[in-house]
Amino acid sequence: MWMLHPVIDRADVLRENTEAVFAACDAAHGRWAKLLGVRVLLHPRLKLQEFLSIYNITQEFITATEKIGGRLGYSIRGTLQSQAKAYVDFQHESRMTKIKAVLDQETWAEVDVPDEFQAIVTSLFCFEELVSDSMDDVQGNITTNYSEVATNNDSGPQNDQQIGRTDSSEISQPNNPHLKSKSSAEAIERNKADSRSPPVQSNNSNLKERGKSASQTLTYGGVGYHMVNCGLILVKMLSEYIDMNNYLPALSSEVVHRVVEILKFFNTRTCQLVLGAGAMQVSGLKSITSKHLALASQVISFTYAIIPAIRQILFLKVPETRKALLLSEIDRVAQDYKVHRDEIHTKLVQIMRERLLVHLRGLPQIVESWNRPEDADSQPSQFARSLTKEVGYLQRVLSRTLHEVDVQAIFRSRIALDVLQIP
Repeated sequence: MWMLHPVIDRADVLRENTEAVFAACDAAHGRWAKLLGVRVLLHPRLKLQEFLSIYNITQEFITATEKIGGRLGYSIRGTLQSQAKAYVDFQHESRMTKIKAVLDQETWAEVDVPDEFQAIVTSLFCFEELVSDSMDDVQGNITTNYSEVATNNDSGPQNDQQIGRTDSSEISQPNNPHLKSKSSAEAIERNKADSRSPPVQSNNSNLKERGKSASQTLTYGGVGYHMVNCGLILVKMLSEYIDMNNYLPALSSEVVHRVVEILKFFNTRTCQLVLGAGAMQVSGLKSITSKHLALASQVISFTYAIIPAIRQILFLKVPETRKALLLSEIDRVAQDYKVHRDEIHTKLVQIMRERLLVHLRGLPQIVESWNRPEDADSQPSQFARSLTKEVGYLQRVLSRTLHEVDVQAIFRSRIALDVLQIP
């Protein structure tokens, strides 16, 4: 029997050692969690790379101590997850605040596209490249913060190197609640000025001064889109959401939900400002012209085009149990963008219909002239000259901005049908 005592003692010692190691690991978890807790207000405000350095080293610490201690550290894992969610929440709220301010200051003036933004679209929305990209590649390709493209609303050190930024005069527009025939007339006059003036924005010269190259359109899927400032900022923000999704996979569902929210807001607010003429009240525009409508159409069309790529990228990390619901949400957003684009094109048709109705008021006098001798006047009537001139201006403005297929749809199908329906 005396031979059993050493075995029993050894088992007790091993058990006590195991408990001691676990207790040490648990104590280390507690100390680490306290360190994280002290910085709880700071972490959400860090840049993604800075937050990831803390997040990843904490994950490594948890993994190592769990392996040594033999038990899961539920408490510290919960603390880390909570801070990661707080980071996503804070970053999202700051972007929602920023995009609202940018939209309210948007003048819907065309801007050139700096190469940085084309690089974002090329790298982030090419599926194969995204899968193989590392964190260093992302940080190397995306060197500007979205605040560098933002409006005069920024007032911090992040504004030292601004790309594609417009000043306050270029980001403010006031609007009328309804686009009446008077607004349509003003739109035609604005279109005349647009057709005579070169499409060069003030920020373009700033870009040249900084030595940054730019192009006139943002290309995706072989198609070029004319952009305004808020569209470029949205592109930058979406790339940052994709980064968060890739490097915080445990929160992928949360990130997708917030991408859906910002896309919804951008679409709704753009509709209110342009189609709803809200920009005349908040940002100083005297009217909403066909040029504004065309540029809004381009931004909405571009966003609609990239939504399938965004969905494919984001859903790589989403748990299967959440995919069905989130897919339906993002698909509804895509449909809303398509409807919005179609409504803008319908409004462009309505502008010309309103101008036609205005000119039709002068037809009775023209009809009276038909009874005069044939050689009295061989020139086209004022009705025909004015209407042809205005349609020509609209065609030139839209052709420089919209895609050819959209221009054809507006002028061939819808205007033709509207004219035929006029009593």
